[in-house]
Amino acid sequence: MVINSNRVENSACHDEPTTSVARSANATPMPPLEVHKVCLPPPRTTVDKLRHRLSEIFFPDDPLHRFQDQKPLKKLILGLEYFFPVFQWGPDYSFKLLKSDFISGVTIASLAIPQGISYAKLANLPPIIGLYSSFVPPLIYSVLGSSRHLAVGPVSIASLVMGTMLSETVSYTNEPTLYLKLAFTATFFAGVFQASLGFLRLGFIIDFLSKATLIGFMAGAAVIVALQQLKGLLGISHFTGKMQLIPVLSSVFHHENESQRKPKLFWISAAAPLTSVILSTILMVCLKSKLHGIKTIGHLPKGLNPTSSNMLYFSGPHLGLAIKTGILTGVLSLTEGIAVGRTFAALRNYQVDGNKEMVAIGLMNMAGSCSSCYVTTGSFSRSAVNYNAGAQTVVSNVIMAAAVLVTLLFLMPLFHYTPNLILAAIIITAVIGLIDYEAAYKLWKVDKLDFMACLCSFLGVLFISVPLGLAIAVGISVFKILLHVTRPNTVALGNIPGTQIYQNLSRYTDAARVPSFLILAVEAPIYFANSTYLQERILRWVREEEEWLASNKRSDIKCVILDMTAVTAIDTSGLDAISEIRKMLEKRSLKLVLANPVGSVMEKLHQSNILETFGLEGLYLTVGEAVADISSSWKAQP
Repeated sequence: MVINSNRVENSACHDEPTTSVARSANATPMPPLEVHKVCLPPPRTTVDKLRHRLSEIFFPDDPLHRFQDQKPLKKLILGLEYFFPVFQWGPDYSFKLLKSDFISGVTIASLAIPQGISYAKLANLPPIIGLYSSFVPPLIYSVLGSSRHLAVGPVSIASLVMGTMLSETVSYTNEPTLYLKLAFTATFFAGVFQASLGFLRLGFIIDFLSKATLIGFMAGAAVIVALQQLKGLLGISHFTGKMQLIPVLSSVFHHENESQRKPKLFWISAAAPLTSVILSTILMVCLKSKLHGIKTIGHLPKGLNPTSSNMLYFSGPHLGLAIKTGILTGVLSLTEGIAVGRTFAALRNYQVDGNKEMVAIGLMNMAGSCSSCYVTTGSFSRSAVNYNAGAQTVVSNVIMAAAVLVTLLFLMPLFHYTPNLILAAIIITAVIGLIDYEAAYKLWKVDKLDFMACLCSFLGVLFISVPLGLAIAVGISVFKILLHVTRPNTVALGNIPGTQIYQNLSRYTDAARVPSFLILAVEAPIYFANSTYLQERILRWVREEEEWLASNKRSDIKCVILDMTAVTAIDTSGLDAISEIRKMLEKRSLKLVLANPVGSVMEKLHQSNILETFGLEGLYLTVGEAVADISSSWKAQP
């Protein structure tokens, strides 16, 4: 497969390399340098290429490799282990592991019970829904989940977004039944969306929420949530339902006279949530005749989760709201759950399968929507407690669910006198941890664009709304991607004397220009979105180099070398751009040379017949070989 010169060969490339003499930046003779041929990739059919590309997109971890060359029974066992991780660790489970998981489960239950009640109120739902959501979902996750340390239950961010989005359209006080239906329906659609991403292996979609924008979003949401809890802390009855900074502060100042000023003993620290709940409840029971003005949770029904499948809302004017709320809360809870799971897996040197986690969390929420639960995922605070308490497997979630079950069956009357201000304090304690000052400062130091994305997301949540703040976060993330794609980086390279290494002239002070050559590197794929920009930028490089050479009385450019090492892909617009650049340079009596195109780019260059227009010295394996060979050919000319 020889193309019009000795520079291109088939994938075997057995021909002997030719030899040239290299010339460095100061014209000092270098040792003879071999000039190698540029190989085409092995020939493949279009079907093979498509299969390979789809495999790389959807199955980067090659999940089916364990099934190769296995007997049918073994494949069945491996399939059960893949879809139900409990079959992997279950046979080896021991009493020693149970002791560790029991301690961890009881520990996180002490946190999950008060947080469940508090987060349900944050979502404007009856407090009992938070306990229901801490019972069924952990049981389902223990069978399907792949993380050993993820503690499942309601989380502040998903609760906040759900409460905000639903209450903007439906009043939870005036239409409690409709509001509850929409909450369960949103949870169902969140689960469908999450499970679908996992089944279709489309988890990369959630990567559009960059870490920078999430830092800003969560910080803004935390501030709003904390301010909203002033209603419970101050005992204000007529408080705004809006979730923006100005309305919340305005409501505090305008209803200051409604604040309940009571003895300081009720400002019990919420650092230990369950202790706060127990002590405050005991105090309220003992002093209820004197402190009747303090608002409490009120009656909580005993018993297991009632079915709610008959309350799912699949038709009517608010269906769109339920779907939109479900997708947004689903994305946020999925992002948090997978991030938390991977964080603790890395500490114990095991892997968490992102797609299996999506399926597990999705099915967990779908089942939860039919058993009076709202959106749940892995909680960072509870998972951290679970990890530090010595959890070994997901059985800790089962123990936690059992503790919640005991609470639901026997302890509900005890929460009747729990003050709302304690729940507000628990929420504030939890959400303040979402404000990551150190991460924001690091963004400022490392990447100013990331910091701006974080800041815009933060201000969007504070001054506009939580959903629009999230939309701003996604929009900024997408804009950043488009910015990098449409305006790729290009750099001028120089030779490090005494070597065949070519590096960025502005980065390496000892790198020197090679006389008569302009060497440029493109650090991105060449697509339709950036092909025109690259044409203009390369011509600008040529003009600026000519001006610099003229002002420094150096020799003119004769050849432009385009280092394509980092050009991982190219489309037809990119191929046309390469051809146009060559023609434009030819009109200026300049030669264009390509160096080290990767396999897929090389294949398209060959198939488009563009290489035929480059001549004998148009394609090289490295920049060093190109400089050496072209320089020697100039010397050989009379």
